[in-house]
Amino acid sequence: MEIRIHSVDVERHDLSTRMPFKYGIVTLTHLPHLFIRIEASFSGQRVRGISADHLPPKWFTKDPEKDPIEEIDDMLMVIEKASQHARTIADESVFSFWYQLYQQQAVWATENLIPPLLAHFGTSLIERALIDAFCRFRKENFSTLLHANQFGIHWDKLRPELAGYQVKDLLPPPLKTIIVRHTVGMVDFLFENEISKEERIHDGLPQSLEACIAFYGVTHFKIKVNGQLEQDMQRLESIEALFTQMKLEQFAFSLDGNEQFKDVDSLADFWKGIQSSDRMKAFFDHLLFIEQPFHRDIALTDEIGQALHSWEDAPPIIIDESDATLDTMPRALELGYRGTSHKNCKGVFKGILNRASINLRNRMAGYERYLMSGEDLGNIGPIANHQDLVVQACLGNESIERNGHHYFKGLSFFDRDIQSKALESFPEIYSEDASGYVRLNIRNGNLNMKDLLNTPFGTDQSHFKD
Repeated sequence: MEIRIHSVDVERHDLSTRMPFKYGIVTLTHLPHLFIRIEASFSGQRVRGISADHLPPKWFTKDPEKDPIEEIDDMLMVIEKASQHARTIADESVFSFWYQLYQQQAVWATENLIPPLLAHFGTSLIERALIDAFCRFRKENFSTLLHANQFGIHWDKLRPELAGYQVKDLLPPPLKTIIVRHTVGMVDFLFENEISKEERIHDGLPQSLEACIAFYGVTHFKIKVNGQLEQDMQRLESIEALFTQMKLEQFAFSLDGNEQFKDVDSLADFWKGIQSSDRMKAFFDHLLFIEQPFHRDIALTDEIGQALHSWEDAPPIIIDESDATLDTMPRALELGYRGTSHKNCKGVFKGILNRASINLRNRMAGYERYLMSGEDLGNIGPIANHQDLVVQACLGNESIERNGHHYFKGLSFFDRDIQSKALESFPEIYSEDASGYVRLNIRNGNLNMKDLLNTPFGTDQSHFKD
């Protein structure tokens, strides 16, 4: 079978958050959201595919000096370059096509001093649209094609330890439900009584963490910290007090370090400090892991590895932004990290390779030593969040950070026809707010994956214009 991509079209929507979202060195209030539509052919048969994502400043490159508008232009540039590369490729499997595209994009990025995490954001959007088109061509869902290896995954050269294993040997059946790990941003209100009349949002959605717990029933959380012990301690103590007040006993949380720590000693001191009281030590018994505490410039150095290996009783620490290439996750495990994250913006097949390697290592260890977390890029429907959820479910990532439901007002940015078709096609994950817009329907802290898993790749035909 010969696979080609003939055209790539980009549709842009400029969105505003419903409240400020502070992560790391940026507070997000506006950003673009793109739909990428391709026309591909499989042995001459033309099929359309789609992908989508936000363009979030200060994530792919965390440069405090760079203008966010320039960063958005850079993201648009890498998408355009990946589109150009894709139109030059002809291959016989989706996996091989992706790998050719990945290599071409990597060469161009190296020659032009483009960071790989940024460069392969473009790769991933083309990859996702091609997967979507192939699922439509085969008239099958993603999980069925994945377990039958219809994408043509051959991982021997990329991960020699996986030689001799089939995809179905190392990846579980897809999860039927996922647990939403609700993001607690650095400037999010915790208690209802903290919100002044002027700051109150009247859009039918909860605003404070207290209200979110009551409204969505969430029990898993991603708490962002800034690495300043006194400030972080006060906030963590407030969150613990809120959970106690709400009698929330069965909960879990991850801690997002946002690249705020300069070395392992500073993190170890921070870790010791936040557990200085019995009350907070009991709170941290619910910790899942710490995500990306070190800046990407130092996170994968030998010095960090030596310090991690010598830190007795360290909490589980994983990488996120440092997972920039196909080699970085194995490197991180060698250095003493316990795993990595998956989000579609880093690549679907890359996530599959990483998850297969983690599952094999755990099988050989005899216990769940290594982990993959499900993380987020502020995903919203009706494309980006759907496709990411499908992949997360197929990777077996049960607790998945979601924050699009919190920082964005449902699907209200899109026309009524798109909202209505999303609600009609996916009644398990959407509901209509009293104000008339369609929003994600998180129930008891969970999302039901039935509707999404039964589609080709989390989408339907309603997103294509005839």
